[in-house]
Amino acid sequence: MTQRKLAALSSLLAVLLGLCALNASTASARVERDGTHLIAYVQPGSTVALRTSPAGRVAGRVGSMTPFGSDRALGVITSRGSRWLGVTEAGFGHNRLVWVDAQDAGLQFARTEVALVADLSSRTLVVHRDGAAVRRFRVGVGRPGSPTPTGSFAVTDKLDGGVYGSFYGCCIIVLSAVQPHLPPGWRGGNRVAIHGTLSSSDFGRAVSAGCLHASASALRYLMRVAPIGATVVIRP
Repeated sequence: MTQRKLAALSSLLAVLLGLCALNASTASARVERDGTHLIAYVQPGSTVALRTSPAGRVAGRVGSMTPFGSDRALGVITSRGSRWLGVTEAGFGHNRLVWVDAQDAGLQFARTEVALVADLSSRTLVVHRDGAAVRRFRVGVGRPGSPTPTGSFAVTDKLDGGVYGSFYGCCIIVLSAVQPHLPPGWRGGNRVAIHGTLSSSDFGRAVSAGCLHASASALRYLMRVAPIGATVVIRP
């Protein structure tokens, strides 16, 4: 390993020291002292092993692109020791954390100042920058029987809503969360997202199959400021 790579790795691991391991269903977004959140990107042409626990069984592998064609970014929720990163990735763990090796050559790292916090009880979505709330939006949330999953997740894709149907509004911000309680007869898939709606009366109500419904202006703002890999905490 080159001296430059060792220095970069030492810097990364220093950021992670002192964090405790948590399950995604209970974890809060981990904010470093400078107010930033860590993102692990899978480098082009690489695959990265996702493990059930630190140094545990390999649950699967992911490449550098998501099924929707976006660059693969794993939101880092927590760590174990100085090597293992607890990340959130749809399709693995049933909304529980999976683990990657911080020393995996297929990973590169970045930070973001932005995180999103959704509160299901108040039906709000708050944008945080450097740990401070900067914007707040009313949103629709999952209805009884198909509630919005809670936990710490990440933005995986940002899509043009018009490509998928007018009922999604202008934009779709796909999350790593999956919906384990789909309504009977539902055919829209199990991924949770923040997207638009045909009815503005949705905002502030429990009306969806699990996704968060937001206004067009809120979505366009989120598309600009929230990078792929940004942490999204959904609270009860």
